[in-house]
Amino acid sequence: MRLRTTAAAALGALALIVTLPGSANAAEGQFAYTYTTPSGHRQAVVLLDPPSRECVTLPGLNDADTSDSADTPWNNTGSTATVFTGPDCDGAYYTLRPDGGHASSRLKLRSVVFS
Repeated sequence: MRLRTTAAAALGALALIVTLPGSANAAEGQFAYTYTTPSGHRQAVVLLDPPSRECVTLPGLNDADTSDSADTPWNNTGSTATVFTGPDCDGAYYTLRPDGGHASSRLKLRSVVFS
């Protein structure tokens, strides 16, 4: 009888572990960048908890025909950020380490993906 009770308890615990949700599919933290608006103003943007493993074309730079790019990226997420010079994670790329990786205003970017 004890063997059946122990086996049932073990099976119940295993079922609970398997059905628990996994970690959220987001790079926890903030990713910041700046860009110049069409009217010539500098704009700072922060992405809060951006999605992981999903290309993000940076807000403010969605138009593929615009020649403007963002610059001065700052990765304060817990994931590696790979930034791209083109929209839709196209073009040359550069990686920023998690928790403080950053680059100067010389690095131009238009999209990012987080590991």
